[in-house]
Amino acid sequence: MDSDPTVPRIVVTGLGVIASLGFEVDAFWANILAGKNGIARVTQFDPADYTCQIGAEALGFDPTTHMDPKEIRRNDRYTHFGFVAAKKAVADAGLKPSAENGDRMGVIIGSGIGGMHTYEHQLKVLWERGPRKVSPFTIPSLIGNMCSGLVAIEFGARGPNFAVVSACATSAHAIGEAFHAMRRGEADIMIAGGSEAAITPFSYASFCSMKAMSSRNDEPHKACRPFDKQRDGFIMGEGAGILVLETLEHARARGARIYCELVGYAATCDAFHITQPDPEGRGLSLSMTRALAVARLRPDEIDYLNAHGTSTPYNDKFETLAIKQVFGDHARKLMVSSTKSMTGHLLGAAGGLESVICAKTIQTGEVPPTINYEEPDPDCDLDYVPNVKRTVPVRAVLSNNLGFGGQNASLVFRRLE
Repeated sequence: MDSDPTVPRIVVTGLGVIASLGFEVDAFWANILAGKNGIARVTQFDPADYTCQIGAEALGFDPTTHMDPKEIRRNDRYTHFGFVAAKKAVADAGLKPSAENGDRMGVIIGSGIGGMHTYEHQLKVLWERGPRKVSPFTIPSLIGNMCSGLVAIEFGARGPNFAVVSACATSAHAIGEAFHAMRRGEADIMIAGGSEAAITPFSYASFCSMKAMSSRNDEPHKACRPFDKQRDGFIMGEGAGILVLETLEHARARGARIYCELVGYAATCDAFHITQPDPEGRGLSLSMTRALAVARLRPDEIDYLNAHGTSTPYNDKFETLAIKQVFGDHARKLMVSSTKSMTGHLLGAAGGLESVICAKTIQTGEVPPTINYEEPDPDCDLDYVPNVKRTVPVRAVLSNNLGFGGQNASLVFRRLE
């Protein structure tokens, strides 16, 4: 890859996660490589009347060690996740935010749905106790940009700051837009990713009504089975995935540890249907092709692809088709896996969490598996790294995320050379 010397190179220097499989990157990564499953019966409400009764909850998460009690009360669970993951990512990067670097630091943290816990609770207050009892913090608590704002206040980050909303492509778009902002010279440091806390009665009722979620309630650990012939829907997860991005010049000047380089990003739309992916894979194919072009990498230079892989009949089939369209003969050699088989689908936070996984894959040379892959589907006929991790040097990876509305996002990471 020949880089343009006039465009800043962007590297990943910090990682933060909150997920059912761990709240620290090392523990989370160990669980991913071990093929552990974070899915069980939902505990945040009684799911007995729901067709899907299971999820990947962040059980035991306690924001009090990282947030002021007043801020906890004033903000939604999704903001708690994103704020804590951002603090962990900044600490992991060894960054010391200051008044001097605040103008050159930005935050883009998105949420696909936002403050659903707040929304449902305050609606109940309204119906049962009347409008005067609704909390004055309701609006700032439920809106999707509040996590970005709160993180910026915490670190004095006065650079680009907003939230991206594109359903399940949200945090991949957030990371990509942070990449663009840095390449335009608007910041030296960006904190980017996504957060989601949508395991709530209304969210579950809505997704169940769409028949989008698995009903394999008697086998929660086997319910999420991307690319397997017996897949029957996704399983919702909750949490956050946050990256600290820096220009290579800034990272080297302070002696930062570098996980990998972010070299490509593209965003496209299927322009086909509000919930179903394009059956010809055109939008996703275009996204991957453009991301590779930005990265200046050939398809055969990608070793691993972290798929959107939701375990729904349509997504897995059409994503496989799109991969074959873009990678041609190399698609048969490409390692592909869906880590949602272990973490569940974090909706707007999925791309952030999976970007953490991509960075760790490059750093360690360990490729995570797709668990619960038991019965091959003739329509899904690639190497999905079934059930067991693989140890192999990884030069470059591509990560896909798709969202309702037909939105697609592709990110390309590579080993720093």
